Amino acid sequence: MATLAAAVLLVALPAGGQVDLGTEEQRAAGKIVYDKYCGQCHGDTGDGNGYATPRVKPKPRDFTTGTYKFRTTPNGMLPTDDDLRRVIEIGAPYTSMPGWPNLTSAEIQNVIYYIKSFSPDFENPDRYGEPIEIPRPLESTEESIARGRVVYEEQGCAACHGEVGRGDGPSAPTLVNDKGDPIKVADLTQRWTYRGGATKEDIYRTFSTGLNGTPMPSYADSLEIEDRQHLVNYVYSLGDGDDPNYGTLITAVYSEEPIDLQDGETLDALFETAPMTRFPLVGQISEPGRNFFPSVTSIEAQAVYNRDEIAFRVRWHDLRADTSGRNNPSLEVPMWDEDNGIGDDGGDSDDFFGEFGGEEAPAEDDFFGDSGGDDFFGDGGDDFFGAADAGPPGAEFSDAVALQFPASLAPEGTPELKPYFLYGDSQNPVDLWFVNLTYGVADTFRGRGSESIEPTEADIVEAVTSYDQGQWTVTYKRRRSSRAGVSFAEQQYTPVAFSVWDGFNRERGNKRALSSWFYVYTEPSVQPATTFPIVRAAVIVLVLELLVVFLVRRRARRQAAGEEAAGGTLAATEAPAV
Repeated sequence: MATLAAAVLLVALPAGGQVDLGTEEQRAAGKIVYDKYCGQCHGDTGDGNGYATPRVKPKPRDFTTGTYKFRTTPNGMLPTDDDLRRVIEIGAPYTSMPGWPNLTSAEIQNVIYYIKSFSPDFENPDRYGEPIEIPRPLESTEESIARGRVVYEEQGCAACHGEVGRGDGPSAPTLVNDKGDPIKVADLTQRWTYRGGATKEDIYRTFSTGLNGTPMPSYADSLEIEDRQHLVNYVYSLGDGDDPNYGTLITAVYSEEPIDLQDGETLDALFETAPMTRFPLVGQISEPGRNFFPSVTSIEAQAVYNRDEIAFRVRWHDLRADTSGRNNPSLEVPMWDEDNGIGDDGGDSDDFFGEFGGEEAPAEDDFFGDSGGDDFFGDGGDDFFGAADAGPPGAEFSDAVALQFPASLAPEGTPELKPYFLYGDSQNPVDLWFVNLTYGVADTFRGRGSESIEPTEADIVEAVTSYDQGQWTVTYKRRRSSRAGVSFAEQQYTPVAFSVWDGFNRERGNKRALSSWFYVYTEPSVQPATTFPIVRAAVIVLVLELLVVFLVRRRARRQAAGEEAAGGTLAATEAPAV
């Protein structure tokens, strides 16, 4: 019976191959693995609607459509088994799709057979194609990169990916897949986030096959192979590495110069002397207001100080500047918004989502948070974003950022006890330097937990902000000594944590991207002199060498004298008697 079932599912391909859908036993074995590891997100029937789906961005793959993004096959074709195996083994970076290297080769193959059973397309020989050929990458010369830049402009890549590739193109906020679900354009400057792989071969494959079901086209017909290779070199040049090289320490460097936030040129020159560290950001998932997959995944930080003041500069990428609306670290997030606007929270309201915490859910499950309209952005108006007074999508909340420090440090010589990293706790409070980017000024808060955040004016913190081609830059300044908070002494390690809110994705309050605790090290203003210790060490070594030489020579002379005396005695003894 199994042999007959396998024979029925082997269909001749035009190229003489076969459609391999496995046996009933293999698909049954695959179902066991799928139900254990995959169904929570992809759904019991493979339609992408598992019970975890409401808290996942981007939405899980709907296997019933037969549409797959990451393939080696031509545009519109089904993936090979090797393509599916690769995604299962290594996952998709910076999404909810993890890799499953713990599965055996047989288990993965059986899962592949079972996944194929969700779509009849896998029984259609016309949906298969031979994998494309991927040539050896061209050398990344200045000429090749320059030609790639021309191709980038000619093909209109900046419309989505932005002029410098940070994912901030004018079309980026509007992009959806073929099911109407909003999707995030790739940030070409951060290769480690590429879901299809970060090598030149991976990038070439994406340009040649396109991403089925998305606005990302295939350039196999519109660009010659060599131009695709030049485009690969240009895109590859936009990033600073295949790995984010996350760090754990900000080194605050000393300067005699004044820190003037209004003198941008001098301020930039000052920070050029300070090392930059990139820190990872993750979603806040521990307390109400959870954010399972924030759009901002890392932040860069530097610090400088002089005798009286200290300044921090932080940078991160954002597809657009949301500088209208409100934001605050203590804003309450309704339960429905933890589920990306999907699902009922059990309230008594008559609308689909109910009502929670005084903030009514939008009447439609759209990505941008607009309510009730008939057009894509929710308002049905004649202009691009709906009604003229509605503002752009997501305008209800602004972008924001905060630095977090312990309100006080443990006395020297006692064990360090850092506050709870989620806004502190009742015994160990934290100070927040919060900037709502609608206004671009710093407000200070004292946190004793997520439910106890109060404004404080113990210290004045200044800030300047700017947004340029997909990148936010925020520079803080405060006196090094504090009346009621942490002071920054030389040669001191001070805990620091970060929070970033993306207004476009309705982040506010506890719904945010955040980091764990890291450290700021305030290096000494006067570096120990190195010349004298080197000279002293050299003199000591020289004296020791001379002493050793002297002792060796003295010992050699004594040995020689002893041998000579012994020889004379022997000669006298052996002389004949007269």
